[in-house]
Amino acid sequence: MGLLLLLTSALLSSYFHPGSVVKAQRVVILKDISLSMEPSHVVSRNTNVTLRCRANVVSVEKALSREYTIYKDGNAIYNKTSSTSEDLLYHLSEVRVSDNGKYSCRISAEGQQATSSAKKLEVTGLSKPVLHVNERVVAEGKEITATCTAHGERGSIFFYFYENATEIEERQVNSNQIEVKLRLSSVGTHRIHCAYAVFVRPDSFKSEESNAVSVTVEELHIAPVLEIFPHSKIYEGDELFVSCSVKGPPPTDKMHLYLSRGNQLLDRGNTTVSHRGIALAKDIGDFECRLEIGSVVKNDQGTISVTELFSVPTLTVSPAEVFQREDITLTCKSESSASERLGQEGLTYALEPPRSQLVPKGIGIFSGKSPSNDFNYTCVARAKNIVKHSEVLTVRPKVPVTTPKISVVGRAVLGRRFTILCQSDIGSLPINYTLLKGYDQLNTEAVTQPFQQALFTVSVDRPDEISKFTCRAKNSHREALLSTRLNATVIEPLSHPILTVIPGLSEISEEDNLHLICGVRGTPPVTFKWYRVGTELPLSTTTSDKNNTHYQVHGLSKEHSGVYYCEARNHANNVVRSEHVTIEVRMALWKKLMIGGFCLLVLFLLVVVSVLCFRSKRVRLDRAAVSVWSKRPSEDVNDVESSVASNEPDVEYTEVVHPRPVDPERAPLKIGTDTVYSELQNSPDGAADHHDYDSVQYPDLNGEQPEVNNYLLEVNNHQDLPVPVD
Repeated sequence: MGLLLLLTSALLSSYFHPGSVVKAQRVVILKDISLSMEPSHVVSRNTNVTLRCRANVVSVEKALSREYTIYKDGNAIYNKTSSTSEDLLYHLSEVRVSDNGKYSCRISAEGQQATSSAKKLEVTGLSKPVLHVNERVVAEGKEITATCTAHGERGSIFFYFYENATEIEERQVNSNQIEVKLRLSSVGTHRIHCAYAVFVRPDSFKSEESNAVSVTVEELHIAPVLEIFPHSKIYEGDELFVSCSVKGPPPTDKMHLYLSRGNQLLDRGNTTVSHRGIALAKDIGDFECRLEIGSVVKNDQGTISVTELFSVPTLTVSPAEVFQREDITLTCKSESSASERLGQEGLTYALEPPRSQLVPKGIGIFSGKSPSNDFNYTCVARAKNIVKHSEVLTVRPKVPVTTPKISVVGRAVLGRRFTILCQSDIGSLPINYTLLKGYDQLNTEAVTQPFQQALFTVSVDRPDEISKFTCRAKNSHREALLSTRLNATVIEPLSHPILTVIPGLSEISEEDNLHLICGVRGTPPVTFKWYRVGTELPLSTTTSDKNNTHYQVHGLSKEHSGVYYCEARNHANNVVRSEHVTIEVRMALWKKLMIGGFCLLVLFLLVVVSVLCFRSKRVRLDRAAVSVWSKRPSEDVNDVESSVASNEPDVEYTEVVHPRPVDPERAPLKIGTDTVYSELQNSPDGAADHHDYDSVQYPDLNGEQPEVNNYLLEVNNHQDLPVPVD
């Protein structure tokens, strides 16, 4: 037990170190935090402003540590930690415009934070700036030092310097004073003042103007001098001398001289500069002598007038239209010249390039044959070392037009308007083309562009009229060239379509071959189409170089009966249609013959049957009274020959009459008897040889219709029957 108490005390002593304090969790509530400005949020400069940060902190402990932070435009400017519940006071002494902005307060305690709403401080009023200069009188080109001060101001400040109400300098600093170097623009008295502006994002506040200071700039007693020789009546070719120098006491600073004409710098130096050359007409203009001493610039200008010795020559060609290998003349001439300085013999002309084939024919006149291709000429005039060139003259010799060719564009259709083209293979533009019909001039077309064509629209009423058209071409003073006569096919539109049927409509029978011949009047080739009414697609389509062609149908049948027609079209693009033809396919001849033969056969059979029926009835009536036949008596000669020729035994026939029972379901019997024949054969010994032969029974004529063969058999048997015995 004692050991257990010892271990427990050891553990407790190791857990609670000496000097350590076990802290309980603290509860802090921050509420009602606010920021106020005293005496007001709108104050004038030099006012002392107090910012009061107040917060209601709820906590168990009375002496709770809290941290205060003051912000201006989102940037922390002050921080303090306090254990009291008193308000935090932040003082702004003698506020300036730079103190303008939005302020807020934040309090932190035990990990809890709270921030007040922002409040804007507005400070009005700026101090008047003060300007000082180091010199009131300065020499021309010298600088002065100007100082502008904004007393008591702080922050980012822009300073502005003015010369006679014109801003000449601008600077930005973070202090209330600035010093600048100023160089005044010209000789005389200048009023200088300054102003400033304090920049507080996003606004700026500008001060009033400072005091004005007068500064006098004295002119330097030095000047550039420009001299030109000769002074007047300067002609081209005269020697010209221009000098630039300085007049007055030499300055203490280094000086520079520049001599120029327009934008061309002729010379430069430190004390004297000059230019020497030959006067030219292009030298007319202003010369300038410029002196620079530091920032001081002085200049002297002079103007000269140079009289042309002769004007720039002009080069012309005659005639105006030049054709290959024809005579041409080039004339080179200067329109004006100074006769008092230049004699006529002193001015010469030449052509460039010198290899041209033209030769001089007088002063400035050159003649010869025109070249085959384009050629550039330039005239050069010379006198007293003055050389002038004319503008380049390009001679483009024209190509004479060749004999034109006449043709039809597309197709020529009789009675319709078509286009005729007249064109030459070679010839310089412009070319005039004229269309003729016989000796009558119809129209003229001028071709002025490379891809332009001379097209004429005409029409003809007869095919032979087209050969009367011709055309002529002309592009020079030469006589116009005439083409050959127009040779082209005139397409006659199709007309008079006729559909012919072979064989004739009344002779068309089955299994025949049908020929549908479509013919038209017009110019081939012709495209023919055959149609059957009720079918949209053509039965056949063919193109022929003739005015007619046919469509053949093999092995006609009843199905080929119908209404047919044909259409035709040629290059005149007009479609013509024939009249409708109704085709009826009749029965084949062999079928007709077969039917006729069959009918005749039936008729013949009917006649034969009728005759047989009639004879059969008559024979039976004749036999009604006869009952038994005996052996036929021998005849004198025929019987002997028959016996000799035939070895057959003699046959004896006996007729037996059987009464016919009455059948109630049949028709009533006609008067007659049924006869049964029995054959008796005698032996060679003379005795009768009795055999049982089958009886032959003839059908009743009053009963069912006997077959035709039975009738024939009966007729034949009647001829061989024996003569009845009385």
